[in-house]
Amino acid sequence: MKNSKVCIDACLACMVECEKCAAMCLTMAGHEECVKLCRDCADICDLCAKLCARDSKFADALCALCVQSCEACAEECEKHADHMACCKTCAEACRKCAEACKM
Repeated sequence: MKNSKVCIDACLACMVECEKCAAMCLTMAGHEECVKLCRDCADICDLCAKLCARDSKFADALCALCVQSCEACAEECEKHADHMACCKTCAEACRKCAEACKM
């Protein structure tokens, strides 16, 4: 990773927002896909931060997966962003994380 500190920070922030969003969306009918993607993204971001922190040889591969996961989660959350603040915040964190992990 060229800038693992930026990636780690973005991954941890994204993980937190994804967990918050998933918890809120669990209470809403019709948000099942959002919950699934948020939970997957949170787990991937968490692992990505850990692998980057220890300079794992698998960090680059996981960062590529993290970008995919963040982009998918952001797309889903953006569908609900107009009426759910948590989805808007989550989508923004996902987009920021995806960019950080591309560096």
